[in-house]
Amino acid sequence: MFKKDFLWGGATAANQFEGGYQEGGRGLATSDTKTNGSLTRKRKHSFLDEHNQIVYLHGSDYIPKGYKAVLDDAMYYPSHRAVDFYHHYKEDIQLLAEMGFKCFRMSISWTRIYPKGIEEQPNEEGLAFYDQVFDECLKYGIEPVVTINHFDMPLYLSEQYDGWLSRSTIDCFLNYCRTIFERYKGKVKYWMTFNEINLLRGYDTLGVHEMDQQKYYQAIHHIFIASAKAVKLGHEIDENNQIGMMLAHILTYPETCNPCDVEQEILVSRNLKYFFADVQCRGYYPSYILKKLENQSIHIKKEEGDDEILKQGCVDYIGFSYYNSGVITTRSDAKETLGNGIKLAQNPYLQESEWKWPIDPKGLRISLNILWDRYQKPLFIVENGLGAEDHIEADGSIHDDYRISYLRDHIIEMKKAVEIDGVDLMGYTPWGCIDLVSAGTGEMKKRYGFVYVDMDDEGNGSLTRSRKDSFDWYKKVIESNGEIL
Repeated sequence: MFKKDFLWGGATAANQFEGGYQEGGRGLATSDTKTNGSLTRKRKHSFLDEHNQIVYLHGSDYIPKGYKAVLDDAMYYPSHRAVDFYHHYKEDIQLLAEMGFKCFRMSISWTRIYPKGIEEQPNEEGLAFYDQVFDECLKYGIEPVVTINHFDMPLYLSEQYDGWLSRSTIDCFLNYCRTIFERYKGKVKYWMTFNEINLLRGYDTLGVHEMDQQKYYQAIHHIFIASAKAVKLGHEIDENNQIGMMLAHILTYPETCNPCDVEQEILVSRNLKYFFADVQCRGYYPSYILKKLENQSIHIKKEEGDDEILKQGCVDYIGFSYYNSGVITTRSDAKETLGNGIKLAQNPYLQESEWKWPIDPKGLRISLNILWDRYQKPLFIVENGLGAEDHIEADGSIHDDYRISYLRDHIIEMKKAVEIDGVDLMGYTPWGCIDLVSAGTGEMKKRYGFVYVDMDDEGNGSLTRSRKDSFDWYKKVIESNGEIL
C-alpha cells in the first residue's frame, strides 16, 4: 500500500505548457527560437548566419559562435503560445483539483523572473504570476512541485556568456534561486534543480555554441556546482525545503548474455544515467568518469572549494522520468528504436507506441529497485506516460483506453516495488496531465493528458479543455490511493 501522504499528481513544463512568451515582462529563452517538428522532421533553432541569412540548425548541432538567434515570422514556435496556461491557470488547476491531485509538478520560466538573467532586480510581474499559481494550487490542497530549470535558459546568457560554459552563469542561476526560494517560502517545499540533467546537450539546453566533449563536461560541471549551491541555499532559506535532482532513467538491457553485450550495457548506463546521479547524490565524481576524462584528455577546470561544494550540496531525493527501456548490443546490424531521443536496439519482446517508444511497465519496477539499491534516497516518479493521438467522438467524448492501460500497468509495477521490494517512493506525476506541446517533436497530436486541449500542430484551435475517459479513471485511482485501477 502507498503512504497516506503519497503525492499523486501530474507534470508539465513552462516551455511546453505556459505560453505568454512576451507577456508580463518575460524575456526570451533559448526554447523560444525552437520550431515545431514531427517524428520524421527534427525541431530546429533559427539563427542569423555570418551573411545575415536565416538558417535553421538542430539544438545538438555545431552552432558557430557568431550565429545570432532570431525569430522568423514565417515559422511557428510552439513555446510562444504553448497551451496558454498563462491565461488558463485557474481553469486548469480547478481541473486538477477535480481529479483530486495531491501535487502539481510545473516549472518556473527563468526569463519570467529575470528576463536576461543578469538583472539586479527581478521582474515583479513574473513573481506575482507564480504567486497566483501557487495560491490557486494551495487553495485546493495541491502541493506545487517546482522544477527550477526545465530545458530553457535566458537567451541573453547563451549569446553573451555562451550559456553554462561560463562560470558566471552559476552566479546568475543562484541569484534566480535565491529570489524564488525567498519569495515562495511557505508556498513551495518540493523543488528539483535541473530537469533530466543527463539529457542536457549543446545549444538547445546548455546554451553552448561550438560544442565539443571538453566544453560539454565543463558546462556539466558548472551545472553540478550550481545545483549543489542551490540545494545548500534552499536549505538555509527554509529548512522545510526538499530539493531533489531529476534524471531521465532510460532503462537498458544487454541484448544477450555475451559478456561483450553485458560490458557495453554497464558502460552505457554509467555514461547515460548514473554519472549524473552519482555526483548529485554522493557528492563527488566517480572513479570511472575520472578515468574516462583522463583517457580522453578532457580537463575540467575547477575552482578551489568545488569538491567541498559538491559534498555539501547532495540532493534530498531523486526525481526521475520513466517512459521506456532499450537494448544495448555490440551488433552493428541491430534494428534501432527510439525513446526520449535516445537510439537503442529494438526489443522483440515489447510493443511500441505510435512514436516508436517501447512500452515496458516491468522496467519501471526494475528502475525503482536499481535507483533505490544504488542511492538509498527517496524516489519520486515525476514523469511517465504515453504519447498518443486522441480522437474526439461525435458526442465530444474521448475514449483513451490505451492511455489508461499504459498507466495502469505502470502503477501495478510501481506498487510491487513499494509493497514487495520496500522501495521508498514519494509520489507519481504522469507527464502532460493536461495536453501540452511535445518536447521532442513540437507536436500537439502527440498527447499525454487526462484533459484534451483543442489545438493542432500549427497552434490553431480554441484551447477549450475537455475531459478524456482517463480523467475519471485517474480520479478513482487517487481517491483509492492506488487500490482501484
